Amino acid sequence: MPNLHYYVTGNTAEGLVNQLDTNLHNISRIIALQHPSAALKTTIINQLAEQYRNNHLEILESALGNDYLDGIIIREKSLAVIDEKVATTSTETIDLTAAFPAEEQDQTKINRHTQQAYDSFVEGLKIHDDLEAIYIDQMDFEHADAFAEQFIHDLLQNIPSKSRRPHTYTRLFGTNTADGVVNVVPHLIKDLKNVHFIKGRAGTGKSVFMKKIADACADHGFDVELYYCSFDPNSVDMVLVRELDFCIFDSTDPHEFFPEKDGDVTVDLYKEFVVPGTDEKYAAEIHDAHTRYKSCMKKGVQWLKEAGNLRQEIENYYMESISKEAVSQYVKSIPTV
Repeated sequence: MPNLHYYVTGNTAEGLVNQLDTNLHNISRIIALQHPSAALKTTIINQLAEQYRNNHLEILESALGNDYLDGIIIREKSLAVIDEKVATTSTETIDLTAAFPAEEQDQTKINRHTQQAYDSFVEGLKIHDDLEAIYIDQMDFEHADAFAEQFIHDLLQNIPSKSRRPHTYTRLFGTNTADGVVNVVPHLIKDLKNVHFIKGRAGTGKSVFMKKIADACADHGFDVELYYCSFDPNSVDMVLVRELDFCIFDSTDPHEFFPEKDGDVTVDLYKEFVVPGTDEKYAAEIHDAHTRYKSCMKKGVQWLKEAGNLRQEIENYYMESISKEAVSQYVKSIPTV
């Protein structure tokens, strides 16, 4: 089985969110790596991943950007190695400064720029709420409820319930970073036979629909991977149930995809739930809200980029004095098994 990539942290309208805890289910050993340098911790995590390449790994991508990782989880070993700044709990901490001395650098500007990004996302969410209100007023909620019931019936019919306590893993499939808006959707859906691409508009019930599906699958005894939105962390963007070879996700901007293989299905909730002609009737209001929302999101990502540039300067300072050979030797000395 190929390695699994996902995010447990995200830069959102509620600040930095952390969904790590549920992913440490049944993990008995959690090692937190302590050092000011995220680049050093990422290098060590990558080398540990190489060391355990014959195992199935869960790679925790980082909200800092593409050059960083939050950690790895090796379920076969009941082991997790996590960046201490992300770790919500640990069984032990490895202080890397003993081997790689470092001085804390001034993070004031980085923190300020990051907060400015969050402020922009908050403003964007308020505008997004106004956009949602347009469509909510035009929704057929009775049909939405009936549609969800029928979808769940079709999904689970003739599938026996499992007499076990299921577990729900809460994650994100992408986030806003210094590298822009990123996601790992193609990776997550690549090998699944039954993938549903949800189309719709803001406020057309995509998240509520998926929450109902997730609850039904859990009630049936299946483990569920629940991927939250990296803009509004109270909203669900994906439900994935591996035992059913099933996934359904919000396939609208900024993570818009289209069916490409047999088994891929489009579910258009705008067509199903909303009064026809709504787009046309409220075109001016929708265009205005969408433009203002996009502007806020663009500003937020730009602030994250500014923070990322400053962080890179600090990381360069740390890493210039650390050789790859020294890191390799150190990794070999970590008692991970």
